[in-house]
Amino acid sequence: MASRAQSATSDPTAIAQRWIAEYCAHSPAADSLCAARGEAHTAWQAMFEELAAINGDSLNRAHERAQRQADDIGTGYRIAGESEERPWPLSPIPLMIDGAEWETIAQGVAQRAALMETILFDIYGEARLVEGGHIPASLVTGSPFFLRAMTHLDPPGGYQLHFFAVDLCRGPTGEWRVLADHLRAPTGAGYALENRLAMSRALGGLQSRLNVERHAPFFAALRDGLTTLCRRADPRIGLLTAGRFNPSYPEQAHLARYLGFLLVEGADLAVIEDQLYVRTIAGLKRIDALWRRLDPRLLDPLAFDSASQIGVPGLADAMAAGNVVISNAPGAGAAEAAAFSAFLPRLSVRLTGSELRLPNIATWWAGQDDARDYVRDNLDRLVIAPAFGGAPLGLPGGKPVLGADMTPGERDALIAELERRPQDYVGQEIVKLSTMPVVADDALTPRPFTLRVFAARGPDGDWTVLPGGFARIGEHPDPRAALMGQGSWSADVCVTSSRAVEPVTLLPRTDAVRLRRNPGTLPSRAADNLFWLGRYLERGEALLAVLRVLLGNSISADTGAALPQATLDRLIALVTSGNAAPPPPGTGRSDLIAFARTALEDEGGWYSVRAINRQARAIGDVMRDRLAADMMRLLDAPFPATGGLLERAGMLQRRYAAIAGLSAEHMARTDAWRFVDLGRRLERAMAVSRTLRAFIDDDASGDDLSTLLDLADSQISYRQRYMAGLARVPVIDLIAFDPGNPRGLAFQIACIAEHVWALPILSDDGLAEPQQARADEIAAIVKTVNAADLDAAKLDEIDARLAGVSDAIARRYFLHGGEPLRSGGLTLG
Repeated sequence: MASRAQSATSDPTAIAQRWIAEYCAHSPAADSLCAARGEAHTAWQAMFEELAAINGDSLNRAHERAQRQADDIGTGYRIAGESEERPWPLSPIPLMIDGAEWETIAQGVAQRAALMETILFDIYGEARLVEGGHIPASLVTGSPFFLRAMTHLDPPGGYQLHFFAVDLCRGPTGEWRVLADHLRAPTGAGYALENRLAMSRALGGLQSRLNVERHAPFFAALRDGLTTLCRRADPRIGLLTAGRFNPSYPEQAHLARYLGFLLVEGADLAVIEDQLYVRTIAGLKRIDALWRRLDPRLLDPLAFDSASQIGVPGLADAMAAGNVVISNAPGAGAAEAAAFSAFLPRLSVRLTGSELRLPNIATWWAGQDDARDYVRDNLDRLVIAPAFGGAPLGLPGGKPVLGADMTPGERDALIAELERRPQDYVGQEIVKLSTMPVVADDALTPRPFTLRVFAARGPDGDWTVLPGGFARIGEHPDPRAALMGQGSWSADVCVTSSRAVEPVTLLPRTDAVRLRRNPGTLPSRAADNLFWLGRYLERGEALLAVLRVLLGNSISADTGAALPQATLDRLIALVTSGNAAPPPPGTGRSDLIAFARTALEDEGGWYSVRAINRQARAIGDVMRDRLAADMMRLLDAPFPATGGLLERAGMLQRRYAAIAGLSAEHMARTDAWRFVDLGRRLERAMAVSRTLRAFIDDDASGDDLSTLLDLADSQISYRQRYMAGLARVPVIDLIAFDPGNPRGLAFQIACIAEHVWALPILSDDGLAEPQQARADEIAAIVKTVNAADLDAAKLDEIDARLAGVSDAIARRYFLHGGEPLRSGGLTLG
């Protein structure tokens, strides 16, 4: 009997059946799992069997495994107003939808996208709908999403919409209805992709077992659809982002990498003669299409919001000239407003001859007298929401509220505002959402959910719907849609099929791939960031080296300073000269430990190792599309919080070594790698020069020279070469002038010269560019100076020339505003 019971508890089928039975015993009958019948129930059963086969009888283990996969992919998001990213919350239980049910959803989404396209072409064109009284003029012109500058402008390619998203809810009886449309800059497709990648790792056998529809064909259609609309056969497409503080920036970086688009910001772009270009290290390169993830009002300060500092002046002109496709066209959000939902059912019948396959939730726009009166008289039975986004005075938080839950004072204030500015509000029916299972406290529990579905225009102009999208799951069991907010979890959505699903990938057939060894365009901003990433990493490592010598060799547990006062003063000066810490009051053990602690981990105004790490991490955040996941994990790793100072310093040193190893052994030798290494070599050369200046006085002691070798990581090299002991000139020669010492000054300068000569030449006159000439000059100095003649004056000259090389690189490649857009000899590609 015991063996039979043990077998039952380890059998995935038995575990899955028990999970489902226990869950449905206390869940709503309309729950997506409990209401499933036939093939739909079989899919849920198979999913739970896979879950049990991998994780046993532990749902917590399944949750941890799914979250770990999401974290490994690097999925994250940011709440508006926060500077730190949060990990993307992924439920281990996907929403299962059978193919027949999904076909109805997909047809409804495609119909809705086509209807939106027709409406947008009318309101920015002939305006027949307004003229005929089918929609009020104030619904269009009073919307902050309507951009008057776009009227009568034919978008390149002939479409207003290329990408569309819709939020759906499943009612208690199983019907699907539309909660909201997204046309301005729909977000979430990248999260749907990342959810699928994570769940494919967590539930590896499910995709083939249930013939789960794949995401790749949708993204291929999106990419090919934009490509087809461009004028060139091999176009360059960018994904335009507002930057790393945008809440969905990690998603945007992932999409850019997956689709092969350039991730660009407004500062990367320039319009010349109605043509859009991206600033790159090889000059200005033509951009043929932009997938816009920027608020359209900020897109062009000359055409829309003149206060925008993140847009591209002249972009609207380039679009009007037909030279750049923008997805979606600016102004598409005019049909996104909640107020528009009140008119869509009638518009669908008039424009398409058919009712909406996916009906809206019932909506009344208070901008019309009858609707205003209805909303006012039925507050207790409605959700009140902003008609055009924002936060009208009657809804200070800008979020939908249940009329029945308002206090008398809030109710009176809203009614007063409804009379004063009724056009700012809509009333909507209260919708109760269906539920799906999530894991909480090692058990399944029901939670309400919504489903975001995406559609993209393919190369044939037809709409392709992503099979699945992603589910947002509410934190609380209350099923009313108005209370769910943004949700607490996300879940993959698996659409199952009765037929085998072809293993489609975005990669073309191997025999159809055109060989190329050009790694592609490197925007100037990306080069700038990579250069400074290398500098910050090396800067942190150099400061850490001084602190480790100070902590390891300078402090005796019994007596305090183990090194002589002069050597100790030199070490302290290296730290204070970089503003890493204030000078210590003395050189006793407690003073030196407090001094080192400030330089290592201060979070205030001192330029500590922690502060430098924060700068490197900030750069990593904006370079997600170009850095490996392992590199991002090291940059994002928390600052060590346990162990003594020397132990924590050692942990950080090993982390720096791992990052350097990844750069050296895992980055392809492209221009991107060159800028990382160039920044590292420049920073190391400056650090070596500073260290030499501090320790090579004529009266340098043996302790000074030994410490200098420690800081330059050259003790072993010196001992192998010189058996007679420490001497000033041989130490200087090894650290300053030996071209074979990878920690020495000469080696860094040789690498700098090699890099600047290997980078793209922007002029065509055959002469050395400024950064090349300056690198050659400093290399010549290092080759001709005798070790015995090296002094502070010569090191000052080397420092100044290194700074000159850095400035020349910045002026030539990073285009910090002062560089002309079209320099002499510069060609436009």
